[in-house]
Amino acid sequence: MFKEFHLYVITGEQFYPNKNYLDVIEQAILGGADIVQLREKNKSKKELLEMAKELKALTAKYNVPFIVNDHMDIALAVDADGIHLGQDDLPLEEARKILGPDKIIGISTHALEEALEAERNGADYIGVGPVFETKSKVDVVDPVGLEYVQEVVANTTIPFVAIGGIKQHNVQQVLDAGAKRICVISAIVGAEDVQEAARALSVTIQKS
Repeated sequence: MFKEFHLYVITGEQFYPNKNYLDVIEQAILGGADIVQLREKNKSKKELLEMAKELKALTAKYNVPFIVNDHMDIALAVDADGIHLGQDDLPLEEARKILGPDKIIGISTHALEEALEAERNGADYIGVGPVFETKSKVDVVDPVGLEYVQEVVANTTIPFVAIGGIKQHNVQQVLDAGAKRICVISAIVGAEDVQEAARALSVTIQKS
């Protein structure tokens, strides 16, 4: 099982077109991000593999867990710390057979029955969202709202990370609903000062 975390950052090169992704993610880590996921939907497998190798080295330098979205083969190739799956990806039980007992497996959930199923099947954590409207994904489902966060708090014990449209101005609402871990993309990687954006969110989360 992985160490406790509070600020989960996902890559998203469309939000920083004139910056190097390694520089952006390093600044996020320096600001307080303590788990990183590689998710790029418009890259070739070869490009993703190169990014994964470099991000694995960077996160290892700072002792931050590195997660690959969707691509089991890339996660295995670079010895990533884990993988994040969607509802339509490989079933958790099959992923566990391939990855083994020591790798992190997270799953996106959008309704309580999905959260409960993930918990029963041995996920290490779940994503809960999108809490608010988000433009980070083109195929995103409708926002689930703060009510779903509260449902997960009341009905599960699995670690979860709230995701979707969360910014500095609304993160307190999510924390007040019971979330202890927050996942962001554009609010950090798209910020003019990435390190400061991460620091501000990290401080707010840890104060709650």
